[in-house]
Amino acid sequence: MGTLFKKKGSKKWQMGLWIDGRQQCLSTHTSNKRVAKQMLKLKEAEVFEGRYQLTRSRAPRFKDYAEEFLNKVVHPNTRRRYASSVAHLKAYFANSRLSDITSSRIEGFKERRLVSGVGPATVNRDLAALRRMLRLAEKKRFISRTPFAEVELLEERKYRREPHIVTFEEEERILAVAGPHIRILVVLILETGMRSNREALNLKWEDIDFATDSVRIRESKTRAGVRTLPLSGRCKAELLRWHDLVGPQFSVYVFPNMRTPDRPLKDIRRSWAKALRDAKLNCVFWIYNLRHTFASRLSATGLSDLFVAQMMGHSTPTILQTYAKVIDEYRRSAIQKLEEFRVAHEANKKPQSASIN
Repeated sequence: MGTLFKKKGSKKWQMGLWIDGRQQCLSTHTSNKRVAKQMLKLKEAEVFEGRYQLTRSRAPRFKDYAEEFLNKVVHPNTRRRYASSVAHLKAYFANSRLSDITSSRIEGFKERRLVSGVGPATVNRDLAALRRMLRLAEKKRFISRTPFAEVELLEERKYRREPHIVTFEEEERILAVAGPHIRILVVLILETGMRSNREALNLKWEDIDFATDSVRIRESKTRAGVRTLPLSGRCKAELLRWHDLVGPQFSVYVFPNMRTPDRPLKDIRRSWAKALRDAKLNCVFWIYNLRHTFASRLSATGLSDLFVAQMMGHSTPTILQTYAKVIDEYRRSAIQKLEEFRVAHEANKKPQSASIN
């Protein structure tokens, strides 16, 4: 059996539960006795059914558990992603114990992040990290259950900016003014669909096989991203030209840092922005949009979504709804074909009308 009580000077009801001969005290986070009684009954049911089992020690503080969580993330890219979110989570939950993180406090975190000016997608990445942390804490019996059963992620699709699909004319203008490393990077992404930072910039010369016209992606965002891609004649020619300028004799990386050739290039934001300015385009977009363009062009040729997803390094084709958009050239081509069909139909009708007269 459990009991309800209040700590001295507190308006919130506390629950006292006997578990394995040891009393556990939990806050109901409410001053309403009726609600507190209902929560107590739920906890008593969990204890009776064996679903409520905590470790002998108290739940760790969030900041300590967060460090332990990050240290056990194996993939470096995933660790960096989680580390960014954990930094914001630690700033909010600070010294709170895991057992004190409730759905209402998570809602408070969501509101604070939105007020700070970040978008729903960024907040959802933080929530995903927290959800993963609390699920593991539940498995370790640090908490009885994760509060995410009562938390919903933010709707982000309606706020997501539509990707810019690069036209062939825009592509020509960019290539005409881009620096050598930006030029080859643009062609490589447009012809293979590689991720710019995680795949293309980390590419090594040993990953490119000019004999078989293929390139091997050894490290990627996901397991599905590890793949072998064929090289088009145009892409191969550009890579060979770049190979003569900056080949293996200079660095093992296809895109090396010119100051420290033993390291890959990490940041191309300035040179990419300069290429867009010099091309005098009416829009500004991230280089990642070239990957969207690759997917759209493949889809426009009539290839199946499954094949396009495999080329992109996706585990399922459902994500293509985000990447593949019908590009303007093919829209115009479709309308042109429709017009040609109408003209041909009218031309076939004229001889029949003349014969009747």
